[in-house]
Amino acid sequence: MTRSRNLKKPKFHSGFVSIIGRPNAGKSTLLNRIIGEKIAITSDRPQTTRNRMQGILNTASAQIVFIDTPGIHKPRSRLDRGMVDIAKSSINGVDLLMMVADASAPPDETLVSETVSSVTTPVLLVLNKVDLLREKSFLLGKIAEWSSVYRFCEIIPLSARSGDGVKRLVEAAAGYLPEGDAFFPDDILTDMSEKFICAEMIREKVFRLTREEIPYSTAVEIESFRERENGMISISASIIIEKENHKGIIIGKKGGMLKKIGSLARLDMERLLGAKVFLELFVRVEENWRERTSKLRELGYE
Repeated sequence: MTRSRNLKKPKFHSGFVSIIGRPNAGKSTLLNRIIGEKIAITSDRPQTTRNRMQGILNTASAQIVFIDTPGIHKPRSRLDRGMVDIAKSSINGVDLLMMVADASAPPDETLVSETVSSVTTPVLLVLNKVDLLREKSFLLGKIAEWSSVYRFCEIIPLSARSGDGVKRLVEAAAGYLPEGDAFFPDDILTDMSEKFICAEMIREKVFRLTREEIPYSTAVEIESFRERENGMISISASIIIEKENHKGIIIGKKGGMLKKIGSLARLDMERLLGAKVFLELFVRVEENWRERTSKLRELGYE
């Protein structure tokens, strides 16, 4: 006769982790790498992220809700001020703060003083882009420099682009979460709607394909989003710009730029939605929309 053993159920942890930092530090790339899916748009241009977005990672013993935030910068418009407010408000009420910084840049004492100098929440420093360092020994000096600026609970070097070090980061983050049940079902990757992510995918292509001031004065509004009887998803969207002379740049010669934006965005949408997509794009001029409260609220930026 075999005696039954009293096996304890493994403890489950859950909580929220805010990802903060300067524009172009790689926060959204890191979120996508952690989640394993592209849910946040990225580009090599600063201020790509405008909204607070939650990415949800489920492991056998934890559910970690990562909060991607806009880069903290000196605002030049009402839109910028709203973005910075979103980022700074995400510092409160979480279980862990994850500050992401470029490993090749000097320690950002101003960022530390503006965000985490008075918080009681643990702050973990992520030194990103280590794959771009010419000398690996250079990293040791950077860790020492950052350590003198603030008492981080941990400093983890990694490359969000290649994935090196990300597993260690996730394991470390889970260690700061309290015991508790999951906040979301285990089949949900983000709190953002498919409609929102599709709009962001269009805006990402504008950021990547156009230059100068065009990306920063652009927004995307989904006009219609419906599934047809044949399973195809039909999406109609407007690219909003501030100046009439920007319209020709977005449309391009014989409509070539607009077609390229639409083609690349459609491919991303089809991967996201798992269905064929018919995408129709328009360009609309709305002067000074970045300073209009009503429009910012309509677009979800306030």
